[in-house]
Amino acid sequence: MAPEHPAPAPRAAADEPAAALHAHGIVKRFGPTRALDGVGLTVRPGQSHALVGRNGAGKSTLVGVVTGLHRPDAGTVTFAGAPAPAFGDRAGWQSKIACVYQKSMVVPDLTVAENLFLNRFEGERIRWSRLRRRAADLLAEYGVNVDPDARARELPVEQRQFVEIARALSFGARLIVLDEPTAQLDARGIQRLFTKLRELQSQGVAFLFISHHLQEVYDLCTTVTVYRDARQILTASVADLPKDELVAAMTGERPGASTSSWRAATRATTAAEPVLVTRGLALDGAFEPLDLAVRPGEVLGVAGAAASGNTALGETLVGMRRATAGRVTVRGRTVRPGSVPHALDAGIGYIPEDRHRQGLVPERSVAENATLTVTDQLGPWGTVLPSRTREFARAMISSLDIRTQGPEQPVSGLSGGNQQKVVVARALARKPAVLVAVRPTAGVDVKSKDALLGVVRQVADRGSAAVIISDELDDLRVCDRVLALFHGRVVAQYDSGWSDGELVAAMEGMHGGEGRHGVDGMNEAGANGGEGER
Repeated sequence: MAPEHPAPAPRAAADEPAAALHAHGIVKRFGPTRALDGVGLTVRPGQSHALVGRNGAGKSTLVGVVTGLHRPDAGTVTFAGAPAPAFGDRAGWQSKIACVYQKSMVVPDLTVAENLFLNRFEGERIRWSRLRRRAADLLAEYGVNVDPDARARELPVEQRQFVEIARALSFGARLIVLDEPTAQLDARGIQRLFTKLRELQSQGVAFLFISHHLQEVYDLCTTVTVYRDARQILTASVADLPKDELVAAMTGERPGASTSSWRAATRATTAAEPVLVTRGLALDGAFEPLDLAVRPGEVLGVAGAAASGNTALGETLVGMRRATAGRVTVRGRTVRPGSVPHALDAGIGYIPEDRHRQGLVPERSVAENATLTVTDQLGPWGTVLPSRTREFARAMISSLDIRTQGPEQPVSGLSGGNQQKVVVARALARKPAVLVAVRPTAGVDVKSKDALLGVVRQVADRGSAAVIISDELDDLRVCDRVLALFHGRVVAQYDSGWSDGELVAAMEGMHGGEGRHGVDGMNEAGANGGEGER
């Protein structure tokens, strides 16, 4: 493993182009907090360079420095050998570097063409036919097959990302920061994104790739830099770095020293009455009639890609969508279809897929976000007492180890993993009988992932039931039983101990029809804890 204080990047050879980005000795403080402690980073033209680390390691602060959002307290930044633009020179920075965030920055109600040229015609008369032609030419130049007249909201996630990349390149930038670009993509979307990135790399475009999905680092990148606790720990060739050493650099633990606490341990007893039951539950265009029975102490996984219907199933269980057939019961009580308040009252807690859009009110405090579902318990006669809100929030902060300055801190100021813990706190506030979690660890680091899945396991171990809906294999390892969905239909069921290959094959429609129990084994809830359609 490389030393904890890496030396400056070597100079390029005489015939080698200067680094697309070279940052050296960067120090950044926010009050008494040192967010970056002499870190560096070098990205070569045509390279995909991964920057990884736990939440709070300093990755976002470094991105802020190299994109001109933060002024460093010490250190230098150069692009293609030239000093970075002056702080505040927006146009100068746009011509050097751009960032495509996990949360799309396109304007959904504008067309692709309008998004591409947004804010470029201040005080000018816009000729719309010319704008559309220029947009078509720009998209064609970078091989982006998107209709310039399409509304941005109509595009799949990866196509919205292509539009953002094309917009950045049109300013002259040859370096793109990709911040968790795959968090909202299924396997096919990731493949399409990576194919496009490789095409652009062949044209000399460089990418700084930030992801918590380490397999993607090995699939796409040639070099990886690890930050931990505001310091640069190593920079290494991906091909020469074993995965356990990469994880060890991120966590500070010896390779193989830690074991995950959230793997499935024991099966729930089949003799207990189910907590959650669905009978013939269906949603037209999303999933076929489905019978489920989830018992006390059980974590059920529902695996599937974005088009499988698994997310729609989760949203139907919690009342965000109205089922077109069938019913849901919790401990024998029928849940009113399409009613989130009724689902809450019935005992269903919900961790949504998109914490930014569905899970948080960013301008509100940690306390306010954590108590959104229990405002009726925070004061007499419908009032909300601030003191009781803070007291409740402090208990949740302590139990979930939420790293925050206190209950009053705006939730927008937390790292991604801690924001997700606030969402979990809100879901657990009513002590739910059933916890439904959709991709609960999307965009969080290794340690936060372990903690979040441990919470789900604990909910079940205390006698409730849990349902994890995800295409992330690590999310599903906590489950006692996993159903694989493909195009809205259950195609296989597995007990814990499944192999990655068999589950991925089932999710991708390459399954032969027989899981660990096979689909036939799901017909009797009393035998296997749940039911599925043949």
